[in-house]
Amino acid sequence: MKKLTEEDIKFRYITPAIEEAGWTKNQILMEYFFTDGQVLVRGNTVKRGKRKKADYLLTHKDGQFPLAIVEAKDADHSIGDGLQQAMDYAEILNIPFAYSSNGSGFIEHDFFTGAERELEMDKFPDESELWNRYMKGKGFDDAQEKIVVEPDYFDTFSQIKPRYYQRIAINKTLEAVAKGQDRILLVMATGTGKTFTAFQIIWKLLKTETVKRILYLADRNILIDQTMQHDFKPFEKIMTKVQDKKLDSSYEIYMSLYQQLAGDNGIEPFREFQPVFFDLIIVDECHRGSAKEESQWRRILDYFRTAIQIGMTATPKETKEVSNITYFGESVYTYSLKQGIDDGFLAPYKVIRIGLDKDLEGWRPYKGQVDIYGNEIEDREYNITDYDRKLIIDERTQAVANRITKWLKANGRFSKTIIFCVDIDHAERMRQAIINENKDLVAENPKYVMRITGDNQIGKAQLDYFIDANEKYPTVVTTSKLMNTGVDCKTCQLIVLDNNINSITEFKQIIGRGTRLYPDYGKEYFTIMDFRDACRLFADPDFDGDPVVIIDGGDGGDEWDPTKPDDPDIPDNPDDSADPDYPTGPPPFEPPGVGEPFRKYRVRGVPVRILNERVQYYDKDGKLITESIKDYSKRNILEEYATLDEFLQAWSSADKKQAIVEELQEQGVLLDALKEEAGKDLDDFDLILHVAYDKKPLTKKERVDHVKKQGYLYKYSEVCQEVLSALLDKYMNEGISELEDTRILDNTPFDHIGSPKKIAKLFGGKEGYIQAVRGLARAIYEAA
Repeated sequence: MKKLTEEDIKFRYITPAIEEAGWTKNQILMEYFFTDGQVLVRGNTVKRGKRKKADYLLTHKDGQFPLAIVEAKDADHSIGDGLQQAMDYAEILNIPFAYSSNGSGFIEHDFFTGAERELEMDKFPDESELWNRYMKGKGFDDAQEKIVVEPDYFDTFSQIKPRYYQRIAINKTLEAVAKGQDRILLVMATGTGKTFTAFQIIWKLLKTETVKRILYLADRNILIDQTMQHDFKPFEKIMTKVQDKKLDSSYEIYMSLYQQLAGDNGIEPFREFQPVFFDLIIVDECHRGSAKEESQWRRILDYFRTAIQIGMTATPKETKEVSNITYFGESVYTYSLKQGIDDGFLAPYKVIRIGLDKDLEGWRPYKGQVDIYGNEIEDREYNITDYDRKLIIDERTQAVANRITKWLKANGRFSKTIIFCVDIDHAERMRQAIINENKDLVAENPKYVMRITGDNQIGKAQLDYFIDANEKYPTVVTTSKLMNTGVDCKTCQLIVLDNNINSITEFKQIIGRGTRLYPDYGKEYFTIMDFRDACRLFADPDFDGDPVVIIDGGDGGDEWDPTKPDDPDIPDNPDDSADPDYPTGPPPFEPPGVGEPFRKYRVRGVPVRILNERVQYYDKDGKLITESIKDYSKRNILEEYATLDEFLQAWSSADKKQAIVEELQEQGVLLDALKEEAGKDLDDFDLILHVAYDKKPLTKKERVDHVKKQGYLYKYSEVCQEVLSALLDKYMNEGISELEDTRILDNTPFDHIGSPKKIAKLFGGKEGYIQAVRGLARAIYEAA
């Protein structure tokens, strides 16, 4: 009797049992994929890891509210063998009931009670039983149920539905509101759709009449404009933007910069509304000062204290600035950068850490040395924290611009690039340096390189074009603070760090500029080029930790006054200043007044060169690889195959060698990166033997010559020899995977010999052809 596979068990037993319990086809989602599979970067190649999927997802009513996970196993497994996997998926998906079955019965795990029980096949619970148990477990009454079951907004044109983590964020927020919680914190990594999540929350609360008027607060115009034009567009008839501090009480949704409502000079426009006017306030990027008693945010929030207030942020906790009592309380849900990358919803990154000699060794002026303005330079050693803040070395700026340009020439000169600088002055000088390295493209279009900073209206006007995937220009932008947060540039492929970053908050916000995936544009990962050792913050244990609300002294928003220092030890950063007279090039020399310090020294003629450079990859565990690629790959290979004999046995017994290669790549073996490093045309097999077991590698050509010398081809007819010789040529060019794919026979030069069917017939049929190819593979790898 034929052995029943897992699919047979599902078709014959599990699906009928679920349907007979009353679940409709609309409520049963089979083969439910809920991740996209991690993007794996190997050298310059990209592939997707395995997607996570549940065998069955059972939903309440219209299919929007998940209730149960069912994992199936074949008859060789016990009933409960799939339960651990079902529970793992249920925890990820925030689902209360998990089941396992092998077709002879079910095992149930109830997350409310922690209890497990065995059920006969005809005793699977129906939808109403599970829903009643869910309502009881949550402690909801009928009024609360109405809030949590409200359907999502669904656009039939875009067909976009919430991803699993967005659904959890939405549901947990609605549950909190239903239970009377009025201060709610949601934490979602940059690029994971916070505004879409906020839209769905608002939609459901409006539809259920839980709220009537909503205030959406942000600190930058671009955040408001992007939200209104995209995710919130269905609200366009009931939504308004607060401008010029003028308020119109006839709308339902109010989009505002907090500066517009907070006002200045003692005038507070928000007081034109009654304190109970708003029922719901959404605070975007709520880490930016909202917990500080004196902040503008807090005055607004305190005034509308009766409203439900939801804070949304991507920012991790930062012990230096963390508030002792957080304003919004503990996060109801956190979806981290690491989770987003692991699930394949965010782009992973490759890091190039560059050490310049003057950064690593420092620079000291000779006695009496003056700068280009005639100022005598203070005699001390200057280092990376001084450059472009207290001391400008023109050659350093040129060296950075040169290295950036080399990357662009190697990876595509129209790769969207953001260069983060120390301040506006540095951003302007960097713009000029990049232009001089790319004069040919600037001659074609002067907008190839632009400075986009808070003081520059011309540059800020180009921001929408920069983030538009269909616009070529501007391609490279220099900035300091303006683009730290909220700029949704899906196509950004290079982020350059040439500013001193000590704040994990700021670092993570900057990294977030590159984490959005855009495969249609060719953006599946991004590169971080670090000149200031900012990437040391990746190793901080709090980098991807549980976020909290922090106190932020300077808001950095559209109307932030940077001339008022937050910390006497930290010099002013004028990036978001509105001062049109701020110099955009080197200032003319003016003798200082009595007691007035020089702004910056500036020197030329100081040689600067790159001392070292290393590339780091994001590994399977979400960490940057700090050891050499060779050592890292060796360790991962040996974890899978402890000895050479184990590997050779697995390789020789595998029907498809490519399956072993792919499995090792899933485990973090960077074969493509190793090939780049080796600089030789090596087979994956030889690369593995060489790296993990210190065997001398053979090139693919040497292996092919060995096969021909051993006479393997002479076993076959002249026409068959022609086929096998062509396969060897394919192996030399493409590797073993080409031999193992029968579709290769549809291509040149095989199509000149005959159809795939005819070629198989030459070998006595399909099975004969497959055996000949397997024999050829064995002959290839017999070579010592």
